[in-house]
Amino acid sequence: MSNDIAYPVFRTSDPVLALRIARRLMEFGRCEYSKVSGFAELSSVAAVRRMAKAMTEGQFCGASTWEEVEGVPLEDLPALVAGVPTSGLPTEAAAFEGRLPVEWEAWNLPIGSIEDGLTAAIGANVGWINWHWLRWPDAPEVGFRGEDKHAEVSILLNAHTRELDVPTDDHTVFVHVRDANPSREPYAHWIAAQVGLTLIGLGQCS
Repeated sequence: MSNDIAYPVFRTSDPVLALRIARRLMEFGRCEYSKVSGFAELSSVAAVRRMAKAMTEGQFCGASTWEEVEGVPLEDLPALVAGVPTSGLPTEAAAFEGRLPVEWEAWNLPIGSIEDGLTAAIGANVGWINWHWLRWPDAPEVGFRGEDKHAEVSILLNAHTRELDVPTDDHTVFVHVRDANPSREPYAHWIAAQVGLTLIGLGQCS
């Protein structure tokens, strides 16, 4: 997610419904090279275990202090700090002391590979799903040419802002277009309208 502006088009307390709506919008722009990425910030060992059970893809990375990582080669860092796949997660709860929250992330995967597992496992934790390398078509009736570099759809899970800094109890679907002057908000509105959605708030820059 970079150099774009994201407009909210749907909000719900049901992550499954949010995913269904986001997929409808994503399919409008999907093309042969489209991919999906995901992120979650997990606040407890139970949440990490739940995510690990749901996801075979991606990597887990525990919290660390500046002092313990500054100047230390990657291979000398604790495994959970350097990042581990699901199969590398510690089995003992004590290994997570001082490592929460643990972040999980996965990048540039085939569409359909992580979305259901992530929304099922997220619980009250914050995170996002981002479909990228989409292609928005021309919209001559509102004076815009199509684009693909910044054509994206995302869900913010338990958050309203892209910084994930204020947890909420609902999930928001966004349509992304290029951040430009003059504003491309009418183009974002047009894209949303093609699948029966409308903008419900101000755009957020990356």
